[in-house]
Amino acid sequence: MTRHLRSLLDLSPAETNRVVDLAADVKANPGNYSSALAGKSVAMIFAKQSTRTRISFEVGLHQVGAQPLVLSTSGGTGMQMGRGETVEDTAKVLSRFVHGIVIRTFGQEQVDGLAEHGSIPVVNALTDLYHPCQALADLLTIREHLGKTEGKKLVYVGAGNNVAHSLMLAGPRSGMDVVVACPESLRPNATVLDRARADASKAGTRCAVITDLAEAMTGADVVYTDTWVSMGEEEEAKRLMKILDGYTITEQVMASSGKPNTIFMHCLPAHRGDEVSAEVMDGPRSVVFDEAENRLHAQKALMLLLMGGASWS
Repeated sequence: MTRHLRSLLDLSPAETNRVVDLAADVKANPGNYSSALAGKSVAMIFAKQSTRTRISFEVGLHQVGAQPLVLSTSGGTGMQMGRGETVEDTAKVLSRFVHGIVIRTFGQEQVDGLAEHGSIPVVNALTDLYHPCQALADLLTIREHLGKTEGKKLVYVGAGNNVAHSLMLAGPRSGMDVVVACPESLRPNATVLDRARADASKAGTRCAVITDLAEAMTGADVVYTDTWVSMGEEEEAKRLMKILDGYTITEQVMASSGKPNTIFMHCLPAHRGDEVSAEVMDGPRSVVFDEAENRLHAQKALMLLLMGGASWS
């Protein structure tokens, strides 16, 4: 059966932990996997600008022996998908050429359509709804710095966006409580929140949305934020900045967790002075660059598992 990563809903708790376990081994022993996907090719489709996603996937696939093909949906050298070829036809054609598809795009329906109509693994490298690869790297980072994810509390601060959604789903799959601290008008997607809460109830963890930052911060082991103005939202930047006023992560906010070892995470790019102060971003609690590096290792592990270079058991 062809496996995909359309969102973390495609992974059970055991499978999520298997990805993180393998990522840790890939990071420690990269030479053991240098030819695991030899002879295989992966189409990487980018409809959005990218730094970490493109570089980590392209380098990572090369490091496990696969050939990454970087494709765009815009410009004179873009794919036909960018000028009207259907997702269904694209999926069927690419399934004849390559062994996997990685796509960073806007609508989740494009990821789902490629998975539905193709016959090869499809990986969501970011949509407006989910960012599952980031969440997998985050779990690896938390484990490295705190020893484990089980029993930890992660507080995400900011608008309920794709990163928040994936962290909400990651919580019950890793034994971690996740609290989203956000203004009432920027709550997470209601359907995703309902599913995350149901998963948390089943797993014995907590998923909550709280508007009061001080209340949310109590007992936080991890404090996480994202840029306040995402790609495509530049025109409404002033409105968002006004709504999110008071949600900046400062040293005072970090201290309010009441724990001396609380770490700070950010999926990047960061805007110092907006969502996070420079003192926190560049301070001793910050693990953001370890987190960025772990995109490479987590995605290598994921591609190995989806494309037959490693077993799920």
